Amino acid sequence: MKRIQDVELSGKRVFFRVDFNVPLDEFQNITDDTRIRAVLPTLRYALDHNAKLIIGSHLGRPKGKAAPEFSLSPVVRRLGRFLGKQVMMAKDCIGDEVKKLVSEMQTGDVIMLENLRFHSQEEKNDDAFAKELASLCDVYVNDAFAVSHRVNASVAAITKYAPVSAAGFLLQKEIDYFKKAMADPQRPLVAVVGGSKVSSKIGALENMMHHVDKFIIGGAMANTFLKSMGHSVGKSKVEDELIDVAGGVMKKAAEKGIKFYLPVDAVVAANLDPKAEIKKVTVQEIPAEWMVADIGPATSQLYREALYDAKTIVWNGPMGVFEIDAFSRGTMAMVDCLANSYALTIVGGGDTDVAVHKAGESDRITYISTGGGAFLELLEGKTLPGVAALDQADK
Repeated sequence: MKRIQDVELSGKRVFFRVDFNVPLDEFQNITDDTRIRAVLPTLRYALDHNAKLIIGSHLGRPKGKAAPEFSLSPVVRRLGRFLGKQVMMAKDCIGDEVKKLVSEMQTGDVIMLENLRFHSQEEKNDDAFAKELASLCDVYVNDAFAVSHRVNASVAAITKYAPVSAAGFLLQKEIDYFKKAMADPQRPLVAVVGGSKVSSKIGALENMMHHVDKFIIGGAMANTFLKSMGHSVGKSKVEDELIDVAGGVMKKAAEKGIKFYLPVDAVVAANLDPKAEIKKVTVQEIPAEWMVADIGPATSQLYREALYDAKTIVWNGPMGVFEIDAFSRGTMAMVDCLANSYALTIVGGGDTDVAVHKAGESDRITYISTGGGAFLELLEGKTLPGVAALDQADK
């Protein structure tokens, strides 16, 4: 695929598809601007090369209708501060008014289009809508890794109509780090997989079976694996229909000589409440009326030792219900372990990302992916539609 550094930008109108789907509080203040900061190198590069910047993103789930609470206005203010210049806000993302605004742009101007998902055609990958967006620009740049697994008009169809299509620095970086982790890793390569559902990770586990040396399993999904081994897990969340599948994954790992680590103890509670009574028990002693909420301290120590000699670590999914302090120790221990590791450490997934930032250790992780679903699809061995569209456009 073409890269932004391969394209002439001077004097050109450049449409940037970014992911500014940032969290807002009840007063419409941005509570985490990581996704805005992640694309600044690409935007500044374009400004340094005398481009005219048109920026498109979605925010939230407005379901194809204009809704003030999903306006990108708060993002415009923050972006303007970061770039040190005025960012103009368009009232829509297509239409005559937007075309007029774009036609009057001078070199170095920056326009933010209104929420792309105010139009239902965006998520339908509608050709006519994509053509309208493409008509605004001379160059299209995808720097929205986190939505590149979506077949949306501004991610996929637009590349059929834009004169030139290229990848921004963030998208390039995401793909490069993933290749370092999976295609040609320093070994041992360890995959730490957590989160709530085996069903959402089974594709990733089966694909990573061809790459990794060790699996470390945590989160509620570990319960399904434990139950497949004959352990009673009380009232813990379990996907009963996947018990045999979980057993099959472990069997296949054993046949391939891949070490497969499961919790040996757990933090349990009668319910997932901050004030709930908690106990630390071995996995053989989980009470019938209680549920697993986190890995226990012995498991954290076991996992630390399993990661000791790792040269590459990929982590997706928390070890427990880390949003509640009483059940956050396992996840925070894993963050600490990666932060102090000499390995190449790559963290992906929204919740895992939040945990790393909450622990204040983001600077000590080699790379934190900006995409949860997109990162998971790469782990499953899939080609992202946004990347495939850029490849096709280049051909």
